[in-house]
Amino acid sequence: MLTVQGHAARLCDGMTRRELMQVGAISALGLGLTLPEALQAETTSTPDGSAKSVILINLLGGPSHLDMFDMKPEAPTEIRGEFEPIETSLPGLQICEHMPLTAKTMHLSSLIRTHSHMYNTHSPYNLLSGYSGPVIINNVAKQTDHPSIGSVMQYTGLRSKDVPSFVWMPSHPGHSQSKRRAGPYGGFLGKTYDPLFTSYTPKFNEPTEGRSAYVDPPVPMAEPELPAIDGLPKITLDRLNRRRSLLTQLDDYRSKLDPSKSAVALDYFQRKSLDLLTSSKTKDAFDLSQEPAEVRERYGRNLFGSCTLTARRLVEAGVKFVGLTTESQLNGKVGAGQWDTHGNNFKLLKNFNLPTLDQNYSALIEDLEQRGLLESTLVILMGEMGRTPKVKPKNGGRDHWTQCGFIVLAGGGVKRGYIHGTSDKQAAYPMDFPVSSADHVSTVYQLLGINPHQKIRDPEGEWVPIGLEGEPVWDVIA
Repeated sequence: MLTVQGHAARLCDGMTRRELMQVGAISALGLGLTLPEALQAETTSTPDGSAKSVILINLLGGPSHLDMFDMKPEAPTEIRGEFEPIETSLPGLQICEHMPLTAKTMHLSSLIRTHSHMYNTHSPYNLLSGYSGPVIINNVAKQTDHPSIGSVMQYTGLRSKDVPSFVWMPSHPGHSQSKRRAGPYGGFLGKTYDPLFTSYTPKFNEPTEGRSAYVDPPVPMAEPELPAIDGLPKITLDRLNRRRSLLTQLDDYRSKLDPSKSAVALDYFQRKSLDLLTSSKTKDAFDLSQEPAEVRERYGRNLFGSCTLTARRLVEAGVKFVGLTTESQLNGKVGAGQWDTHGNNFKLLKNFNLPTLDQNYSALIEDLEQRGLLESTLVILMGEMGRTPKVKPKNGGRDHWTQCGFIVLAGGGVKRGYIHGTSDKQAAYPMDFPVSSADHVSTVYQLLGINPHQKIRDPEGEWVPIGLEGEPVWDVIA
């Protein structure tokens, strides 16, 4: 995170030229590295689709579709697992008994049960870029990656005015393992189109000793914080409020540099980045103290409930794309929120993952609907893959399974009360209407009013569609 001190001596004496340039090119604000790119972004025409903004909830690790949205109660025990299905607000649809609040919202959603691809690795790259496989050996973020949905939205003109355009919470995917998993980045479009990554400071109201992130994780209590700039110490919002003083210091430092295009770009990005970051609209959106106590309780005061509520507030403020990864840290290791249930699948889902998600997600959908925001806000709930149909007898786990999984879509021009595709009796393979990750991303672009076949130039100089080889899933579009 970025450190801004109150005295010019500290800034200039304690910061190298490289560090200053890091501050100047605040890629985490969805801004840029070069002035021409920024000016081009500001003159791009704006797409006009039914969806004006997107909230994507990434269940990192791969949620078990058989134990959530595609249950098989007639299958053998080793397939159907330990949970029972319950009826939902959509006649004929049953989901897991541990998601009763979500069950009441399903009439507002389209449920895809046939998400199928070959990207068998833990990274939201496929669900954000459309890449459908095969597996990339090194799945950390790279400048050669295909850009994410949030990045393409900015590139094509869907940008915010007084707030950041693209925000990701509670931190970058992979932060609990000290890596940057591929996905929510500008890729070969450039860091101009990266998101703002928040940070958080978890507290626990219960003992953490002996608690397992894979069985019964302690609940992290936290709120997303601004900003989160890699490798730099923390800054507080009250210090950022002194941005005019900061800019004076930057001007003083910049006067010592040789005149160059980079210095001009630095001036532009310092001013624009800090103005966005410290705008009253940005700060207000992150100020959850403005919410009534009953709303806070409805979402849950845990980290993920706070992020989900903040997502609603960010959309209200004008942010175009909000991503949320269910991931946290506990003592420097993986904490609550992950869905990689190779062992203890049913214990983890029952003890934490399902009840927490049920509360957070249902509150978001109902809140957006009550506020008249759901029709213009596309909400996506999904993971990068599903889990194996057969439960492992020794430890009750389910392994990776990319051949079949779920995507829940609500709002933003999506059909209400619709189920797309059918899996076989073991939820192993689609029986009809398979949906690749590229199809999913192309559907999102279509709802946003962006042509998924629009082409951009990749690092090899080839023109590639923003939706890769995908086609919109027309049946889920109202």
